[in-house]
Amino acid sequence: MAIAGAIVLLVILVVLGGYFFYRSLPGNSEVLVPNQSGAQPESSSPGTAAEDFKALHIRVVGEASDVLVRVPGGDVLIDTTMTKGEYVSYDEPRMDVTLGTPSAVEVHVNGEPKDVSQEEPGYTFTVEAE
Repeated sequence: MAIAGAIVLLVILVVLGGYFFYRSLPGNSEVLVPNQSGAQPESSSPGTAAEDFKALHIRVVGEASDVLVRVPGGDVLIDTTMTKGEYVSYDEPRMDVTLGTPSAVEVHVNGEPKDVSQEEPGYTFTVEAE
């Protein structure tokens, strides 16, 4: 009986390990770091920036900020500390966003800039895609 219990426990641990490994893999996040010169790629033209196409676009313009974006009742899209120059874009129907240092980020919601620079640390808001 003890051997059967040990085998069941081993199977459960392997399944849970696989599940958590799968959940840790990058999902829809697009964390990108621009080139060092800060120049835009030649293929970008005015009006075709990522913030124009996604429901949510966050770019770090200060030193760093903690960024948490999740689908209510669903997946965590990103939960990390982003540094200057990094950005993420998402196109989910609804997202909850928490910014550790709002003054360090530039936010676009449905292509429109959202001024969060005067908000308190840990500022949270909800994005509804149009």
